[in-house]
Amino acid sequence: MAISVDTVYKTVLFILNKEQRGYITPAEFERLGQQAQLEIFERYFEDLNQALRMPENDSEYANRVKVLEEKIQEMEINADLSTISNLDVIHRLGTLVYDVNGREIQEVTQHELNLIKKSKLTAPTTAFPVYKLGNNGTNIILDIYPNTIPVTDVSINYIPKPPPPKWAYIVESLGQFTFSDSAGAVDFVISDIDQTELILTILMYAGVVIRDQNIIQAAASQVAQENANQKS
Repeated sequence: MAISVDTVYKTVLFILNKEQRGYITPAEFERLGQQAQLEIFERYFEDLNQALRMPENDSEYANRVKVLEEKIQEMEINADLSTISNLDVIHRLGTLVYDVNGREIQEVTQHELNLIKKSKLTAPTTAFPVYKLGNNGTNIILDIYPNTIPVTDVSINYIPKPPPPKWAYIVESLGQFTFSDSAGAVDFVISDIDQTELILTILMYAGVVIRDQNIIQAAASQVAQENANQKS
């Protein structure tokens, strides 16, 4: 599932050095890698939405919907709501379930909540629970109704935000950087199928850092071709 941060960084440096285009530091690579990962990660959801509107392909290994769903499912987490101390870690919220009776908790807006609470016939119950997402100006807030349902009895499916990659290293006697897993390296969490696109996207941004228009154009062209191939 994960893509080695060391492999990606060394590949990017190899291409830049081979073409004598320049050098990017580990800190620059991490920032560029984070942006590239976020772009590819977010595109999973956009591409899935588009693929679901197209005629389905019955091929077992070439079904775009199936491939995209597998990429997303690899990152999906199921947990007790009470174990999540900060909802800001959630990138995409899936299903909430009241574990006592197995009922799915439906999302409502503030307006919908106001309407259903006006009548005893439509008010939320443990048989038909609802939840509302909000924001207190700093953090995401999730309120469940009826409020007699404890968070310890609620399970949640969600996609977390991808952690920033980290090329961890130690400094050798001559001042050179050497990769070290023990220093707290963090790999890319997107699907390893997208390793080539990840490298090309980082190269495109690296071209901006080192001010090389040729690198930008060549990498951007390859990224566009990769995306076109995946959608064709």
